[in-house]
Amino acid sequence: MKKKEKSIQIILILFGLFLIIGTYLYYPYVNDLKTGNKQTEPGLDDPNNFLLNVDQNTSFEKVEYNGLYNYNKPFVVKSDKAHILTSDPEIVHMINMNVILDLGEGRIVNILSDKGLYNKITYDCFFIENVRATDGETQIYSQNLDLLAARSFVEIYNEVQLNYPTGSLRADKIDYDFEKKFFTVSMFDDDKVKIRVIK
Repeated sequence: MKKKEKSIQIILILFGLFLIIGTYLYYPYVNDLKTGNKQTEPGLDDPNNFLLNVDQNTSFEKVEYNGLYNYNKPFVVKSDKAHILTSDPEIVHMINMNVILDLGEGRIVNILSDKGLYNKITYDCFFIENVRATDGETQIYSQNLDLLAARSFVEIYNEVQLNYPTGSLRADKIDYDFEKKFFTVSMFDDDKVKIRVIK
C-alpha cells in the first residue's frame, strides 16, 4: 500500500475517533449544561431542598454578578439563592434567577426563571422553568431560555409563547433577537406554528 493511502487512512481513523469522543463525551456534557439536567446538581429538582446536599461554604444568598452580552451590552445576573459545586466551580446554580440586560438607548430586557445556571467565565446564562422575559413591548414565556454571551439572539424553547404589539404566537422553539426585534420560529415535529395577528 502506498504511503499516501496509509496517511489518508490514518487521518480518517483519527477523524472518526474525534467524532466518537465528541459525540459520546463532549455533547452530553454541553446538552446537560444547557438543559440543567446534570445528575450531580443537588437541589435543582426541588427548590425547597436547595441546600440539603450542598457544602455551606459554597452556598450563597442574594447573589449578583456582572457580565457582557454580545460583547458590548452589560447585564446583571441576580438570584435569591445560589451554590457552586467544587467539581464545576465556574458554574453557579441559581434559584429565582434574574437577568437585567441593558441594550442601550433606554431599552432594558428583564429575564426571570425559577432556576438557572450562570457561567462565570463565558457569561452564558441558562434559564430553567417558568421563564418570563420582556423588553417592555414583547413578553416571552417558556420553560427554557439560553442567553449565550457571544450571540446576538436568545434561544427560547419548550412551551414557548411570545406576545408582541401586533400579535402572539406559540411554538416549540424561537430564536429571538432583542436588538432587532426579529424572531425565527420552529417546531420539533410537523405541527403548525400557531400565530395570532392583531390589526
